Amino acid sequence: MAENKAVYYGTGRRKNAVARVRVMPGSGKVTVNGKDAKHYFGREALMIFLNGPFRTTETVDAFDVIASIKGGGISGQAGALRHGISRALLDAGDYRDVLKKAGMLTRDDRMVERKKAGLKKARKRPQFSKR
Repeated sequence: MAENKAVYYGTGRRKNAVARVRVMPGSGKVTVNGKDAKHYFGREALMIFLNGPFRTTETVDAFDVIASIKGGGISGQAGALRHGISRALLDAGDYRDVLKKAGMLTRDDRMVERKKAGLKKARKRPQFSKR
């Protein structure tokens, strides 16, 4: 028989990455796409970044995270995971004020600007030649 544990869900987005996150009471283990988060992201800075909601709410090592992330690069995926964890923690306890003040509930809407015709990149122009 399965244990009846509380599971909290949240969806986070950043750039082109979308993270579907499940947060449940546990020991602080973070799993992303079936791998340990330390191996998945590889950089310690990204691990510190995505654990921000737990440090802000003082719940480090109190919840386990299982996430499925699609799209984007590792930096965008870490941002999406952080946003998803923050949204899931809203259901887990009375953390809204703390997370809102820290700016973790706001979706970062910055996206890559599209390339325009006649330009090399979004804004970079070809070199001007007088003759």
